[in-house]
Formats: sequence, C-alpha cells, structure tokens
Amino acid sequence: MKNLTRRTHRWGLAALLGATLGLGACDPQAIKELEEGVSTEADVVQRFGQPERVWPEAGGAKTYEYNRQPAGLRNYMITIGADGKMSALRQVLTPENFARVQPGQGVEDVRRMLGKPAQQLPLPLKNQTVWTWKFLEPPSETKAFNVYFDPDMRVERSEIGPDPDGPDMRGGG
Repeated sequence: MKNLTRRTHRWGLAALLGATLGLGACDPQAIKELEEGVSTEADVVQRFGQPERVWPEAGGAKTYEYNRQPAGLRNYMITIGADGKMSALRQVLTPENFARVQPGQGVEDVRRMLGKPAQQLPLPLKNQTVWTWKFLEPPSETKAFNVYFDPDMRVERSEIGPDPDGPDMRGGG
C-alpha cells in the first residue's frame, strides 16, 4: 500500500510539474494570438486563464497579473482598457524594470512592477526578507533578481545573482 501511495504521489507531482511547464510553453502562442487595441478581455482570459491578481488602473482600466514563477522565467502584466480591449501586454522581468526598484519602495509597489516572486525567504538574523524572481538573461542564462526588504517591508537593496535552483548553487562533489 505504501508503494502505491508513493507512486500515486510521484505521478501527481509529475502531472503538476508538467502542467506548470506546459502553461509557460503556451505563452508564445497565446501572445501571437492577441493584438493590442483589438483583442478583448475575454480573448486574454481564454488564452492566459484567470489572472493571479487584478490591479486597478486610472480611468477604469485594469492590469491582469500572470505569474510563471517559480518554474517559469517570465511574468506578464496585461492591461485591459476601460473599453474592454487589451491595451498592453508586457513581460515584466526585464533589466529596465529591475532598475526601477529603488530603496524605500514598498512591497506592493515592487509586486505591481514584477509580479509574484518565485521565492519569499525570511532572514531573521538580518531582520530582512528577500524576494527572488528567476529570469532569463540573454542569450540563455537563468539568473535571479533579489530584493531585500527591511522589517517594514520597504526595499533596502536589490541585486542580480545566480539562479538559486541552478547547477552553480547545488552542493556535492
């Protein structure tokens, strides 16, 4: 019975991982099928699914947050105008957005810029919390963007480092 339970658990994890990776693999096709100013909110939801979070914008617009962390290397923000049409589709894990993260910013400001992180890790001895987003640095290197927050959840500093799940970070010998 234990072996059956263990095998079922493994298959369940494999199916979940496959579904997560498959979702990210569908993104390029979904993006090709959407056109700014033409595609509707329903078109976006049909291709990307329900958003992780909806951010209100000025004038009745809203931005849908689509996270691909921790398995993926991209996060998307898709803005729907007050007219119900898609007005912007952005992959937000970019050097330009990383540069916009500044000391003193609140955690919600950072989340709104970059989407949900791959990891949130408390550092009790330093009295900090670090959020990590995994991203692709061209041409094909996986990296991590880390933001360190103080006890009030305000940015202290940020850095780009190795992927915490990458081969360089594995122990062994």
